[in-house]
Amino acid sequence: MQIQDFPNKVIKEILNPRIISLIFQLYRFKKMSGAELFNRLPEDCISSILSLTSPKDTVNFSLVSSFLRAVASSDFVWQTFLPSDYNQIIDKSVTPLNYSSKKELFVRLCNSIILDGGNKSFALEKSSGKKSYIISAHELSILYGEEPDHWTWKSVPESRFLKVAELKIICKLEVKAKLRTSMLSANTKYGIYFIMKISDHAFGLNSVPVEISVEIGNRKEVHTASLDHQNGETELLEEKQRDQRMPYKRQDGWMEIELGELFNDGDEDEEVTVSLMEVKGCHVKGGLVIEGIEIRPKH
Repeated sequence: MQIQDFPNKVIKEILNPRIISLIFQLYRFKKMSGAELFNRLPEDCISSILSLTSPKDTVNFSLVSSFLRAVASSDFVWQTFLPSDYNQIIDKSVTPLNYSSKKELFVRLCNSIILDGGNKSFALEKSSGKKSYIISAHELSILYGEEPDHWTWKSVPESRFLKVAELKIICKLEVKAKLRTSMLSANTKYGIYFIMKISDHAFGLNSVPVEISVEIGNRKEVHTASLDHQNGETELLEEKQRDQRMPYKRQDGWMEIELGELFNDGDEDEEVTVSLMEVKGCHVKGGLVIEGIEIRPKH
């Protein structure tokens, strides 16, 4: 009996993602027996197998032959890598998304789009298709954020959003955000990050550490962090030794502080409360620029 004589369901159960990964390794060493095996399979069976892997594995698979490239580019395969609510996400985009295939849409979403009237950024992780978001400063709850004596809202060319919040002067710093786990990918560990910059005329930001926390239901993770831009290059090892989180540079030119993490099992739609606040007295400070808070998969 040849492999094409097996029912598709049986083949899919036998050829699980771990076996597929092994075959990919064989491809790298030019062992074409794996490719010949797949060339004998029905096209719909190959598509079903690929849908059980990942975007990264599917792209590697497409390099084997022109036939397999065509199968690996099918809408059936790439729709499985898109989030189930991708249509609703597209509808929230501030600019129309033009695409001719599900693969093209996936690539477009990996480059991030702006949602909800310009107040959120959404992207998919290229290797896994997991969701990530950046909530703009305008969507955050900032103490006295609408008071022009304390905060100013301005446009900066390096921001993905129309406006960012810059602290003029204040004694008590308090920033909060709320989100639902239903907006995230299931069975995924997430890191939550405060995206910021320090202006040239900043003052008082290194007076005392701030308290940072992530709260889900009755579970709360609490740490302390420094906004001191002098230590922006601090190594992670030094952070752990000091038991205090520090800002470090991002690839987009901003800085970030990890506020905490969560695991979304997808079983319940829970509310997540994220906060950064000064809890030890009041100290005059200014010059903090806030772009937003990012929630992205953590590996």
